[in-house]
Amino acid sequence: MKLVSLGWNEIQKRSIIFVNEWKGITNERAEAQSFLNEFLNIFGVNRRKVAFFENPIEKANGHKGFIDMLWKGKILVEMKSKGKNLDDAYNQAFDYVLKLKDYETPEYIMICDFENIHLYNLDNKKIWKFKLDELPKKVRIFGFLAGYNETNYTELLPLNQEAAEQMALLHDELKEIGYSGHNLEVYLVRLLFCLFAENTALFRPRQFYEYISESREDGKDLAQKLAELFEVLNTPIENRLKTLEEDLLEFPYVNGKLFEEVLPIAGFNSQMRERLLNSCLKDWSGISPAIFGSMFQSIMNPEERRNLGAHYTSEENIMKVIKPLFLDDLWTRFEKNKHNKKQLELLHKDLSELTFLDPACGCGNFLIIIYRELRRLELKILQLLYNPNEKVIINFIRKVNVGQFYGIEYEEFPAQIAKVAMWLIDHQMNMELSNIFGEYVDDLPLTKYANIVCENALRYDWNYLIEPQKLSYIVGNPPFVGHQLRKKSQVQDMEYIFKGNKRAGRLDYVCAWYKKASTFIQNTDIDVAFVSTNSITQGEQVEILWRDLIENHNIIINFAHRTFKWNNEAKGKASVYCVIIGFSIKEKENKLIYEYETPTSEPSIHKVKNINPYLVDFKNIFIESRSNPLNGMPKITKGSQPTDGGNLILTEKEKIELLNKYPKLDICIKRYIGAKEFINSINRYCLWLKSVDSKVYNSVPEIRERLKKVMQSRLESPTPSVKKQAEFPTLFTQDRQPTTEFLVIPRVSSESRKYIPIGFFNSDVVPSDAVLILPNATLYHFGILTSKMHMVWNKYLCGRLKSDYRYSPAIYNSFTFPEITSEEKKEIEKCAQLILDIREVYKESSLAELYDPLTMPPDLLKAHQKLDKAVDKAYGCSKIKNDSDRMKLLFEMYEELVEGNILATV
Repeated sequence: MKLVSLGWNEIQKRSIIFVNEWKGITNERAEAQSFLNEFLNIFGVNRRKVAFFENPIEKANGHKGFIDMLWKGKILVEMKSKGKNLDDAYNQAFDYVLKLKDYETPEYIMICDFENIHLYNLDNKKIWKFKLDELPKKVRIFGFLAGYNETNYTELLPLNQEAAEQMALLHDELKEIGYSGHNLEVYLVRLLFCLFAENTALFRPRQFYEYISESREDGKDLAQKLAELFEVLNTPIENRLKTLEEDLLEFPYVNGKLFEEVLPIAGFNSQMRERLLNSCLKDWSGISPAIFGSMFQSIMNPEERRNLGAHYTSEENIMKVIKPLFLDDLWTRFEKNKHNKKQLELLHKDLSELTFLDPACGCGNFLIIIYRELRRLELKILQLLYNPNEKVIINFIRKVNVGQFYGIEYEEFPAQIAKVAMWLIDHQMNMELSNIFGEYVDDLPLTKYANIVCENALRYDWNYLIEPQKLSYIVGNPPFVGHQLRKKSQVQDMEYIFKGNKRAGRLDYVCAWYKKASTFIQNTDIDVAFVSTNSITQGEQVEILWRDLIENHNIIINFAHRTFKWNNEAKGKASVYCVIIGFSIKEKENKLIYEYETPTSEPSIHKVKNINPYLVDFKNIFIESRSNPLNGMPKITKGSQPTDGGNLILTEKEKIELLNKYPKLDICIKRYIGAKEFINSINRYCLWLKSVDSKVYNSVPEIRERLKKVMQSRLESPTPSVKKQAEFPTLFTQDRQPTTEFLVIPRVSSESRKYIPIGFFNSDVVPSDAVLILPNATLYHFGILTSKMHMVWNKYLCGRLKSDYRYSPAIYNSFTFPEITSEEKKEIEKCAQLILDIREVYKESSLAELYDPLTMPPDLLKAHQKLDKAVDKAYGCSKIKNDSDRMKLLFEMYEELVEGNILATV
C-alpha cells in the first residue's frame, strides 16, 4: 500500500469534527470554498498545493463556465445550494470533464449541497450517495485523497445471517481439527471483536482484513499471524518489540483482558482462510445489539443454528420490561427538569450510580439495551448542560459506563460474548456522542468492563458479585423450562433453592430465580423484573410460589404485563407466551397492569391499587385445587381413556368398511368424541365392547387383530396399572361413560375465541379424556358455563398450552355459581336454548367456524351477548364495565364461600 501521511484513526476523528462544524450550512456562494478547504484537510491535504477553485472552462454549448474545484487527474467537485437538483449538477460537471485535457481528467466527480454528498468513480462507474452526517461512516471511500488505494476501501456488504453462518462453519472446522472447548470459544470471540473493531474506527478501516490477507493462500501461516496479533493487542505500544513488522505496530492496544490469556495456536487451511476473509467484507459496525449475542451463541450450538436467532430477546420485549421498571421514571424526571441545570446535573449523577444485575444474562441482551438507553438519556442531558458548538472534553463530562453492569451466565461462550458485546455497544454510543460534540471518543485501551461471571446463578452467591446495598435493579429473562421438562441438574437446583418444600417440584424452573431474587433483596430498595412463562400466574403454581414469596419475603408486585406473545425479529420465531412481573419489598404508589386483549395486540395500561399473583387488581388471594365443586354443583370429570395404541379407535372410513362387511358389529361401534372432533365436526368412532356378547365380534379377524395390538401396546407401557389392563383389551383403561345426557367442555381451546364452545350429548356418544364431562347438566349449567363470567374466570386462572385455554376440573370446582331467583334462572335457560337453536340453524358449520372471532354469525354473537347480560344480572352486577370487574366480583364470592379457611387469603 502507498505510504500516506495520515492514519485512518486520525482521518476518522477529523471527519467527525468536520461534520459537526458544517451542519446546517446551505449557501453555496458564501461557504463552498471554506467547505472544500476543510474537507480536504480531513485527509491531510493542503488544497492550495493540489487543487484550484473556479477553474474556467468552456461548456458544451460554447458558453464559459467555472469548475468549483478541480484537482487535476484526481477529483472534480461541484457545489450547490440546498434544494438544487444534484443529478443536473452531475450532468453539468460531466460536461466539464469532456472539455478537459487527458492529463486533467479526474478519476472522480463529487457533487455536494452541504447536506448530501454524491461521489462518482468515472473508471468503474461506482456511485455513492449519502448524507453529510454519514461521512464518518463512509470516509473510507475517499481514501484515494489520502493516498490509499480505493480498491481496498470499497463499500462493505450489510451484515446478515449468512455472515454468522460462515463464522459457524469456521467454528466447526476449527473444532474438527481438535481446537475446541474454552480455547475455541475465546478464539471466536476475539475474531468477532476484530471484525467489529475495523468497521468502527477502533482499528483503521480494513486493517484486520489487510493483515490476514497477507497470509499464504493455503492458510498454513494464518494461525501464527493471528497469535502474533492477539499478543500485540494485549501489549501497550511502548512495551512492544521494536523489531515488529509495521503492519502489526499500527494496531492499537486493546487490553480489557480480552487478549490477555495465551491460547494454543490454532490451524487454518485455504477454505477456512477464505471464510474469515469473506467475513471481513461484511459491515459489522451497525450490528443490532439485541441480536449480536444470540447470533453467535448459535454458532456454538448446531441445534440452535438450524433455527438461528429463534430464542433471543428482542429489543421490543426488553423495553416492555425496563420502561416500567425504571426508564419511564427517568425520562419523566428529565422532561420535568430539563430547564433546571442543577436538577439535570443531579439526574446525571444519579444515572452514573445506578447498577444492574441480570442473573441469567445469556449473551447480555438486557444489559446491552439498558446501557444503550442510559447512554441515550445521558446524551440528552449533556446536550442541555453543554453547548455542542463549544469545545468540551467528552471523557470528562460523560459518567455512565459499563462498569455499572453485572451478569451471571451458566455457559462460558455467551458470558464471553456478553463482555465483548458490552464493549461494542459502548463504542457505538461513544460514536453517537462524538457525532454530537464533534470530538472523537476512543476508549482504547479498554479499562472498564461489565462484571460478568460464568456461574450457576442458582448455586452462586450473588453477594460475591455485588453487595445488595450497592445494587439498584435485577432484571432478566431466566430459562423457560416447565416442571416436567427439567434436567436432573435443574431438579437439584430447584431442591437447593426451595429447601424442604416438596410441592416445589410442581413449579417451572424460572420460579427459582423469583425465590432467589426475593431472598437477595430483603432490607434493600432493589426493584426486580423478570420475564416468565405465563404458567407461574395460573393454576396450582400460583399458590405454591406466590404464597411463599408474599408471606415469607413480603414481596409486592409493582407492575405486570399479562399474557402476551414473546415475539422476536428472527426467522423461525419461537412461539412462547409470557408475562412480565416487576416486584420489590417496597410499596409503590402507582401500580400498573398491562392488559392484552389478545396475546399479540397492543396493551392497555391500568393504574391499580394492588396486583395479586393472578395479575388482577384485587387483594392477594390463592385459589386452591379442589376435588369437589363449590355450591353443590354436579361433579365434573374427564372422559374415558382407551390407552390402546389407537387400536380401539376408528375413522369414519374404517367404520363403514367394517359395517359393510359385518353388519352385526353395529352394536359394537359408538361415536367417539374428543376436543378436536367436537370443535371441528370430525366424525370418529370407537369399538365399545362393554356389555356386548363376545360372540358378536369373536370371529371377526379385524377385531381380533385390533385387540391383539391393544394387549401388546399395554404390555409395553412403563405404567404398572396399564400393564395390568392388558388382560382386558376389550375395555377402555378408564371408563367414565355417562348413563345420561352430559355436557362436554374441551380441555384445550384457542385463546382467540370469545367463548369456549361447549355442548350436550347423549349416552350413546363416548367422550374421550380430551374433554371434560358434566353428567346431568341442565340448560342452566350450560348457560353459566358458556357465559362471559365463566370465560373470564377460566381466562385468568386456567393453565395454558402455548396460549390456548387449558380447562381443568380445578377451574370448575373453584368457580362460584350465583344465588338466583327462579325468574333469573328461567331467563338464563331461555338465552341458553336460543344459542343452541341458532347453532342448529348452522349445523353444517363446525363450532370452530361458528366461534371464529372473524366470522362468528351475528345472530349467534348477539345471543351470547344476551346471555352474558342475563348472567351478569344474576350475579347482581348488570353494569359491569370490563373483565377486571368480573374477576374482582368472582374473587369476592370465592372468598366468602371459603371464609374461615386459612388457605383462602392473606
